[in-house]
Amino acid sequence: MLKEETIKHYVNKYPLLSKVSDGEEVFWCNPGYSDNHRPETETITLADIQEAEARLQRFAPYLSAAFPETQETNGIIESPLLEIPDFQKIITDKEDLMHPGKWLLKCDSNLPISGSIKARGGIYEVLKHAEELALQHQLITRDENYAKFAEEPFTQLFSQYSIAVGSTGNLGLSIGIMSAKLGFNVTVHMSGDAQEWKKILLRSKGVEVIEYHADYSLAVEEGRKQAELDKRCYFIDDENSTTLFLGYAVAALRLKKQLQEQGIPVDQDHPLFVYLPCGVGGGPGGVGYGLKVLFKENVHCFFAEPVQSPCMLIGMLTGLHEEVSVFDFGLTNDTAADGLAVGRPSGFVGKFIEPYLSGIYTITDGELFRLLRHISDSEKQSLEPSALAGAAGPTRLLKTSEGTGYLKKHHLAEKMEKATHIIWATGGSMVPDEVMSNYYQMGSRS
Repeated sequence: MLKEETIKHYVNKYPLLSKVSDGEEVFWCNPGYSDNHRPETETITLADIQEAEARLQRFAPYLSAAFPETQETNGIIESPLLEIPDFQKIITDKEDLMHPGKWLLKCDSNLPISGSIKARGGIYEVLKHAEELALQHQLITRDENYAKFAEEPFTQLFSQYSIAVGSTGNLGLSIGIMSAKLGFNVTVHMSGDAQEWKKILLRSKGVEVIEYHADYSLAVEEGRKQAELDKRCYFIDDENSTTLFLGYAVAALRLKKQLQEQGIPVDQDHPLFVYLPCGVGGGPGGVGYGLKVLFKENVHCFFAEPVQSPCMLIGMLTGLHEEVSVFDFGLTNDTAADGLAVGRPSGFVGKFIEPYLSGIYTITDGELFRLLRHISDSEKQSLEPSALAGAAGPTRLLKTSEGTGYLKKHHLAEKMEKATHIIWATGGSMVPDEVMSNYYQMGSRS
């Protein structure tokens, strides 16, 4: 915990922290963002993202055989990009938004195997580890058909190894389901805010679930400690993994192709705005960075966090990153958006994404539930609360003084009629019907 005088220093230095500490909704424009910062100068490059995509292509025959739900896409784990005109009309009418542009929903909520954005990074890191072990034991070469990974020599090999992860829920699902299918022994360390149905589902797949009453950071810390005691245990570190980051970044390559197929330009006259729910930061950080690599100054990425869990906002605003927690500023980390219930951000992601992230805004649980109901009624999309955090993005950008100030500063205000807004829906398709019904009822009462 930070000392009281240190907290007072940061609140005095950054007055926005007073509102953050009071649990108010805020919109923060990142002063570290630059239109001119070039990703090609970074240690993670376009070539690295393309290599990750090539690895996923190699595993496509295996995924198609092991998970029939991926056969329609030939073993490629990808989600639709949908126009949402009815939802857009509800919100624009309600908020009286002028020149709102085109709104799209990136449905990572419907990703196969584990039904969330975590299917990108989590499954990718498991597959990379499996490939390295198989190559090391000379069970396969990179030019062979990876459908062989379903055969007994591979599962026998993997049964001698373990994989562990700390999670609020969705990352645990993706890693647990994928690892167990390959034959690994899997342990998921679940934070106290994880949904019960996610624990039940994991256990049904043969995954060991260790529950904690504390928050995400402790679950990760304990998982890391226990994994260090076993030389054959591979710990997937959501806070520091460049492999996870690359798996998420592959989404940018796929999205670029989808935009081209739909005839949606992204250029100087047609800016792209992307709104990404943020927990510890790996998923949105990887996606956002990948988009900046491809679209450079023509894409503008914003993170969205619950008012009680704005760990990335506090970390980036103060410059303390992983050295500060939401608890330091009197917040509870208590939110219905369990996937975003993280008290301390990834220092790796926060520092890496700083020149590329346009800003962060916060949102109340009540607003999440209202948006959940609206998108269910208008577009028949079933999303979990955390997946709706991005849905407030266009309104915040176009209606707040901070948002409109950002548009003026970057000479975007006159281009908004031709802009595209992508709301990144991060999870929901695997939520049990009775739980989703409860969410909807919460939206009706909010």
